[in-house]
Amino acid sequence: MTSPTTTVPASKSAKPHPVLHWMLNNGALVGLIILCVALFIATPHFLTVGNLINVGIQAATVAILAFGMTFVIVAAGIDLSVGSVAAFGGMSSAYFFSEVGLPGPLTLVIGLLFGLLSGAICGIAIAYGRLPAFIATLAMMSIARGATLVISQGAPIPSAPAVNVLGKSYFHLPMPIVMMALAGLCCWFILSRTVIGRSMYAIGGNVEAARLSGIPVQRILVIVYSLSGLFAALAGLVITARLSSAQPQTALGYELDAIAAVVIGGASLAGGTGKASGTFVGAILLAVIRNGLNILNVSSFWQQIVIGLVIAVAVGFDVIRNKTAI
Repeated sequence: MTSPTTTVPASKSAKPHPVLHWMLNNGALVGLIILCVALFIATPHFLTVGNLINVGIQAATVAILAFGMTFVIVAAGIDLSVGSVAAFGGMSSAYFFSEVGLPGPLTLVIGLLFGLLSGAICGIAIAYGRLPAFIATLAMMSIARGATLVISQGAPIPSAPAVNVLGKSYFHLPMPIVMMALAGLCCWFILSRTVIGRSMYAIGGNVEAARLSGIPVQRILVIVYSLSGLFAALAGLVITARLSSAQPQTALGYELDAIAAVVIGGASLAGGTGKASGTFVGAILLAVIRNGLNILNVSSFWQQIVIGLVIAVAVGFDVIRNKTAI
């Protein structure tokens, strides 16, 4: 008597190999590992303690900006103002210290509050004013950069010692890296452990379904953009601390790096997906690319081409992942 033949369901037979499954879901991490191995082979100067710390410091400000951007992209939005808000936060803190004479710790809080307020204004314009996120944040990008130039009159302003603490090293541990880690933990906690975070995913997945489910969509969007502004101001204060002064052109163009880090980390610009760990890997990957190419004496013009290709590959991974329904 012959035993009956077993058939494998089509859905199971089409399932990717576990290794491929992991690689598709961790494309940025795979790329980072391959890149580190390649740079280790290409130059002995890459995998040194000093250089790796330098990579961490270089990645810190972009990562902090990108953690704030993660909230926005998860909720299917976009924020083009984070670079300008970073400059505005740092400059307002320095202005109230050097020109007004307020205590240093208070000016640090003021810088963060200015970033929070800038983000909240964008959120209100988007949620209640029905402005497209692109337009609202583009306007804030111009307003915040203009306000920075007006306050500073185009010249650097010395920052408070309490702010400069964020740019120093203690026990051989650079504070920018510490602030990056704290910002990443906050991003992870909000996204994965709070009702607000779950609401962001719901809004990014289907805003109308989220509204019908009782989620206060407008209020959550204001919170989303407020958090983005707050993280941007923190990044601006870290940059200010490293320079011991607020520069009017701080973080110029950093909004593109922040968006790139989030996308490289696996988030979809369509919304509904994204996580803090992926954004962290994306920011580190960008920093490693720039650091490695600098060590190899590659022109900065070519660096922009390489980073553009990396973003294209990251989006390609996202398309493949969606097609295979992983």
